[in-house]
Amino acid sequence: MSSTDQRTSSGQPSEPADAEVPAEHEVPEALALAGEFDAVTRDQWRDLVAGVLRKAGREDLPDPVEDALRRPVAPGVTVAPLYTAEDAGDLPAAVGQPGLAPFVRGSRPSGGPAGSAEVTAAGGAAGGAPGGWDIRQRHAHPDVAVTKEAIAADLENGVTSLWLVVGDGAIPVDSLGEVLSDVYLDLAPVTVQGGLAAAEAFLALVDGRTDLAPGGSLGLDPLGVQAASGEEQDLSGLADVARRAAAHPGLRTVVVDGTVFADAGASVVEELGCSLAAGVAYLRALTGSSPTHPGLGVDEAVAALEFRYSASADQFTTIAALRAARRLWDRVGEVSGVSAELRGQHQHAVTSSVMTTRRDPWVNMLRTTVACFAAGVGGADAVTVQPFDAALGLPDSFSRRIARNTQSLLVEEGHLARVLDPAGGSWYVESLTDSLARAAWDWFTEIERAGGLPAALASGLVRDRIAQAWDARAKRLATRADALTGVSEFPNLAEKLPQRQPAAEILPATGGLPRVRAAQEFEALRDAADAAMSSTGRERPAVYLATIGPIARHTARATFAGNLLQAGGLATPAGDGASGLGEAGTTVACICGTDKDYASGAAALAAELRAAGATQVWLAGKPDLAVDGVDGYVFAGCDALAALRAVHAELGLEGVQA
Repeated sequence: MSSTDQRTSSGQPSEPADAEVPAEHEVPEALALAGEFDAVTRDQWRDLVAGVLRKAGREDLPDPVEDALRRPVAPGVTVAPLYTAEDAGDLPAAVGQPGLAPFVRGSRPSGGPAGSAEVTAAGGAAGGAPGGWDIRQRHAHPDVAVTKEAIAADLENGVTSLWLVVGDGAIPVDSLGEVLSDVYLDLAPVTVQGGLAAAEAFLALVDGRTDLAPGGSLGLDPLGVQAASGEEQDLSGLADVARRAAAHPGLRTVVVDGTVFADAGASVVEELGCSLAAGVAYLRALTGSSPTHPGLGVDEAVAALEFRYSASADQFTTIAALRAARRLWDRVGEVSGVSAELRGQHQHAVTSSVMTTRRDPWVNMLRTTVACFAAGVGGADAVTVQPFDAALGLPDSFSRRIARNTQSLLVEEGHLARVLDPAGGSWYVESLTDSLARAAWDWFTEIERAGGLPAALASGLVRDRIAQAWDARAKRLATRADALTGVSEFPNLAEKLPQRQPAAEILPATGGLPRVRAAQEFEALRDAADAAMSSTGRERPAVYLATIGPIARHTARATFAGNLLQAGGLATPAGDGASGLGEAGTTVACICGTDKDYASGAAALAAELRAAGATQVWLAGKPDLAVDGVDGYVFAGCDALAALRAVHAELGLEGVQA
C-alpha cells in the first residue's frame, strides 16, 4: 500500500492528518449567542414599552414602566413581563441542590419517588414508570365489581398506585378487602380516604404483613374535614394510629390536603399557607403527649405526613408553588428540630377541580395535561389526573384511560422525568417561587398568631381570606380576563354532554368552606337557558343581532357579541337593521357595527327596534359612545356575567331550574 493510500480499520480511505477543515465545519473557541447584535439594556426595553403604551392611550405610566403590564396570580404576588438575572437573586444559596435542604429543587437526589416500583394486578403486565413520579389513580365508584375492573385496567396499563375513596356513596368500608383482593399490595401502594373508619379497615386488612409497598397512606385529615364541614375535630388519637401504621415502613398516616382550600376558591398563597398551618397542627398533635396518648418523636411525626396540592393549568404558578411548598416545609422542619434528611416534603399533586368544566368537558383534557406537566416539572412525588368528565359524575373507562395515559405519555414518551427540576435556574420561576413562599409564609404566620389552623377555621379567618381571593378571581372570570374555553369563550350550544352517574360528595360543604368552580356562574346561565327551552318546547332563548352597514364592517362586533351572548346559552340570530326582530322570536336586541356607523344611525336603529317590539337594546361597543335609546353596552373587558344576567332577567329566565 502506498503512503498516499491510507485507510481506516473499516477499509475506508482516511483524511490526511493535515487536511484543511471546510470553513462551515470550523468550531470557534467561544460561542457568543446573538453576538452579531448590540447588547440591549433593560432601560432601552423600558423606553420601547413606554412608547407602545403611550400609542395605546396610556399617559400616566408607572415607574418602572413594566409595572403597567404586571398580572396578579395571587394576593400580594404579581408576574412581570420581563425577568433578568437580577430578579432571581443568589440562586445557589436560595434553592440548594436536589435532595438537599431547602429542597426547592426536589425532595429526592435522583428521579423517581422514594419506594416507587413497577405495579401490576394479578395476571397483568408491569406498568410502572421507572425514574418518574408515582402515577396515582383515584377510585370512588360504589359498585365493587366496577371498581375492581377499573383498578385492574389501571394497574395493567401504567398506574403505579391507588387512591381509594371509602365511605357513604363511594367504596363501602366492608368491601375494601374485596376491592383489593386481586391487587399485589407489595407492589401497589394504596392511599385510602374516608376518615378513621377507612384507616381502620385498611390496617385490619394488612395486619401482620411486612411487605407493603411504601408510598401508601391512611389518608387521615381531620382538619380538612373541619374546613369542609365547619365541625371541630379531635386530633388526640392521631399518634396512636401513626404508631400502628409505622409497623408498615413507608405507610403514612396523615394527608395534609390543601385541595380543600383550593376547592373553596383559595389562591395558591392561601392553599400553601393553610397547608403549612395544618402540617404544623398535625406535628403538634402527633408529638404531644398525654396520659392516654403518648406522642411520637418529631422525626417519626414528620415521616407520617403527606401533602396534597392542587395543580392548575397556570403551569408556572403550579411549578413555583410546589417548589415553594418544599422550601416552606423545610423551614418548619428546621425550627422543629427535624433531621435534615427527613425535611423533604412528600407531595401528591391533583389536577384542580376548580378549573374543571361541565360544559365542553373535552377541553378538560387540555387543562389536565398542562396541570400534570406542571406537577411533574414542579417535582411532585405522586400525581393524580382527574378524568375529563369529573365534574359530570363518576368517570367511565374511556375517561380513566385518558387520565392515566396523560401521565404515561409525559413520563415515558415525553421523558419529562429524566431531568431533575427542569425549571430550576429560570429567572422567572425562581423569582415567582420566592414571591409565593414569602406571601404564603406571611399568611401562615397570621394563622399562627390567631391560634393555629383549628382556631382560624372556627373564627372565620380562613373563610374570609379565601372569600377575598375568590372575589378577585370571580371578577376576572366575569369580565373574561380569565377566559374559559368552551364556556365563557367559544361555547358550543349544540353540544351533547356525556351522561354520567352522579358522584357522592365525600366532604360535603355544609357549614364550612364552600366548593366552587371557575365555570359555575356561566354554566348556571347555560342551564337556565336550556331548561327554559326544554320546558316550553320552543326554540332556544335568543338575542337578535341588528347589524349596521356592510358585512365587512359589522362582522367583527357581531362575532364578538354572539360569542358573549352564547356564553349565557342564548341563540344569536342576525339580520340587517330591525327587520329580522320579529322572526327571531325575542324582545332583546344588540346593535352591531362600527363606531362610524353608530354615529350616523345607531340611535335611529334603536328607535326602530323599540317600535318593532324590542324591550331591551344593547350595543356592541364601549359606553363612551353614548348612543340614545340603548340600555347597555358589551365590549372587551365588560362584566359579561352582569350583562348576561340582565338579558336573562328581561327574557324571564331568572329562577328557571335546570
